Amino acid sequence: MAGSVPLLPSTTRVSFSPISPIRASSPSLFFLSLSFGNKSVAAGGNSLSSFRPMGSSFSSPRPPQAQESDGLKSTTSLSDDEWNKRLTPEQYYITRQKGTERAFTGEYWNTKTPGVYHCVCCDAPLFNSKTKFDSGTGWPSYYEPIGNNVKSKLDMSIIVMPRTEVLCAACDAHLGHIFYDGPPPSGKRYCINSASLKLKTQ
Repeated sequence: MAGSVPLLPSTTRVSFSPISPIRASSPSLFFLSLSFGNKSVAAGGNSLSSFRPMGSSFSSPRPPQAQESDGLKSTTSLSDDEWNKRLTPEQYYITRQKGTERAFTGEYWNTKTPGVYHCVCCDAPLFNSKTKFDSGTGWPSYYEPIGNNVKSKLDMSIIVMPRTEVLCAACDAHLGHIFYDGPPPSGKRYCINSASLKLKTQ
């Protein structure tokens, strides 16, 4: 099989299983299963080189280890039950359980209306529409946030592909991920779930 898997600890077990194509024109699919100690991760795709988590692109270099920003400190101490009552099921899944909406399905992926995108959980202003651009990924994309209202940290939920998670600095809501193939002046692409945002038009 083409492609290679980075070296993993000796306790890690990797296995591949072919899956029948969904339709005749589809290429052969694979199923990747990794066991890391007492944890496991599974993924699928056409090949290892074509496997893409949310918003990733083939041209994106691996991001450097992300650091927590010095932005706003968390001002919300609601319990999971309280968040569950305040949010819709989709909003709760994405912002509090670190979920991901399907590409090209979110409310704002193709929106060009001027305004400011706020956190759906705590209403903190996160992104100005002036920094929004068409990334072709199917998720709202911005090249910079507003001030220090967004923070980031290393995301190792996919062992073979470290990413940089984006969170609201005020309430720790999961927003999406940063990739390093964006336009000037930052060169960054903040790939964000629509369900984590609330647009206030100007």
